[in-house]
Amino acid sequence: MEGDDRSEAVSGTDPKIIPSPSGLSRRRVLLGALPVAALLAVGCGRQALGDEVGRKRLALVYNGPQGCTECAPTVAALLRKAPQPFDVKYVGPGTGIPLTAATLAEAQLYVQPGGGADLERTWRDLRGSAQVVRDWVQAGGSYLGLCFGGYLAGSDPGFGLLPGDSYGYAGSPGSTVPDDRDTVLEVTWRGESRHMYFQDGPAFRLNGGADATVLATYDNGAAAVVVAPYGKGRVGVSGPHPEADESWYEDAGLTNPDGVRFDLAHELIDTTIGRP
Repeated sequence: MEGDDRSEAVSGTDPKIIPSPSGLSRRRVLLGALPVAALLAVGCGRQALGDEVGRKRLALVYNGPQGCTECAPTVAALLRKAPQPFDVKYVGPGTGIPLTAATLAEAQLYVQPGGGADLERTWRDLRGSAQVVRDWVQAGGSYLGLCFGGYLAGSDPGFGLLPGDSYGYAGSPGSTVPDDRDTVLEVTWRGESRHMYFQDGPAFRLNGGADATVLATYDNGAAAVVVAPYGKGRVGVSGPHPEADESWYEDAGLTNPDGVRFDLAHELIDTTIGRP
């Protein structure tokens, strides 16, 4: 994303690497199966998802038993306080709302927060849902993957929602983050320097000529934040954590030179759902 970050594809040859988890567990995920026929029956095209006058759009945030304690609430708070706020429902085992076709059909956005550590192990729980998740997004849904959710948007293993793949940024060639430590790193967001909270997040390798918007790059030029179409839907992914609030920085003893701001998170969300 040098120059115009909004359209440039980034490629590479690094293998997918996920460093071992640190003390803060922010990447544990689980999705349920979504019957495609039911989704299509109730309608999940972009125009049908929460566009009624006077009604807030609905975001579903995964908060199952593998999620870290602060990940889902942080994203939920961000969505509820957004300039154009969402209604938010937690979904997944233990929330009282299973991730079903009927539940998804009411929503515009599904958020997979961070909170996992072992991609291969987690994928054993998720692979049965891969096709139904792809079909929901293809029919008009929007998937937002933050950190571990970004890894899961890739493939081998993953849902295969990206025009390319995800891989571990920490320790990759040219990376300024050598390991799985919590840190604040500099990215280039649409040509401007910004700082973001980071813990073992992915970078994204895009296919040549991919139809994708690269919102931000890491300092080695790798894609850090990407939005891409998938059928009638969209997929937004971020390696860093634009949603991180003050408590994340305080707990890790970190400071963001830009201050704790949420404009990047709001821009990522708006781009993912196709809001001007």
